[in-house]
Amino acid sequence: MAEITAALVKELREKSGAGVMDSKKALVETEGDIEKAIELLREKGMAKAAKKADRVAAEGLTGVYVDGNVAAVVEVNAETDFVAKNAQFVELVNTTAKVIAEGKP
Repeated sequence: MAEITAALVKELREKSGAGVMDSKKALVETEGDIEKAIELLREKGMAKAAKKADRVAAEGLTGVYVDGNVAAVVEVNAETDFVAKNAQFVELVNTTAKVIAEGKP
């Protein structure tokens, strides 16, 4: 078994975007093989996403933007009203409507 060094954990984090502990656990489980560890992290990520897939995003906002004779209406949903009321979320909705109207897809 290869030694799991901080440099190895750092390399896996940079390649996968995973957290420190997840990276270390994946390396221990795959005996230091970075490629196998990346695949393991992907599988775990898919499993987490599948668990969250059935959750309802019932809160959200509608954004409207008018540019001349072109308008865009977007709806962006979130799981909680705390997120929907967040200033960053409001900005996301408004910016998305603006980009769509100006881009005229």
